Amino acid sequence: MSEHLRTALDLAASQIPVLPLRAGKVPFGNCPACAGNACGGRPNMKTPGPCACSGVCHAWAAATTDPAVIASPSWGAAWRQAVCVGYHPGGAGLTVVDLDNAEAIAWAHGALPATRTVPTTRGEHWIYRGAMRSVNAVRPGVDIKSTMAYARWLGPGTGTMTALPDTVRALAVSKPAPARPGPQAVTVPALAGGGECRHRTPAFLERGIAMAEQRITGASEAVHTTVYRTFLAVLSTHGRCGCLTHAHITRLFTAAQAKGETVRHCTDAWANARTALGM
Repeated sequence: MSEHLRTALDLAASQIPVLPLRAGKVPFGNCPACAGNACGGRPNMKTPGPCACSGVCHAWAAATTDPAVIASPSWGAAWRQAVCVGYHPGGAGLTVVDLDNAEAIAWAHGALPATRTVPTTRGEHWIYRGAMRSVNAVRPGVDIKSTMAYARWLGPGTGTMTALPDTVRALAVSKPAPARPGPQAVTVPALAGGGECRHRTPAFLERGIAMAEQRITGASEAVHTTVYRTFLAVLSTHGRCGCLTHAHITRLFTAAQAKGETVRHCTDAWANARTALGM
């Protein structure tokens, strides 16, 4: 039995719904029978648990406390590939305030009541008793993960867990903080050997950007991965002749943010895509 599977079964025994997360710390994609939500998914996607196929489908809605499902052969391949364990905070009656940097942590110490904290790669998770609506980017560096969301299991944390305060609930209805300035236009070398621009006409580039926007907007799961792969495709096709402008990139970032991505996530994904292509 793998360490991740053992952890998942321990959490499930404590009534914390769990699911495996793959590389990139994202859920596994739907099985062929559920691709494109062909199976209908979970009713309104409001309750945790696998769909009728018993696969690791529908992201957070696959999370379950049933040990027979968690240790089933249909989940076995996913656990062998898993990089960590995810859980559905709302399904456990919890809310995670995800603080992504030192500035966000400093804000929380001054604005929120103390509760159980768990260190993360960049910041901390503050965990409260009580569930609420999940909202990304309620202020710079702060996401709320509860219902219809998942979080990484990073250990039990320290401190006494306290009740979900009204100050956290209010963040979900407050006016979002202004977005940070958008990305700069891409400046890349000309094609090797002086090759001509592949766009040929402005319509070729416009069609490519429009298709990329549609791909991001249509993502029903694994949004982080979809955004990265879309950025990679755009840069691979349109990024080496210098025709991409600030306006084009802003359109892609706007589409990603409409799906819940933060400006930082967009900036990181764009930078990672450029690095992967050697730009």
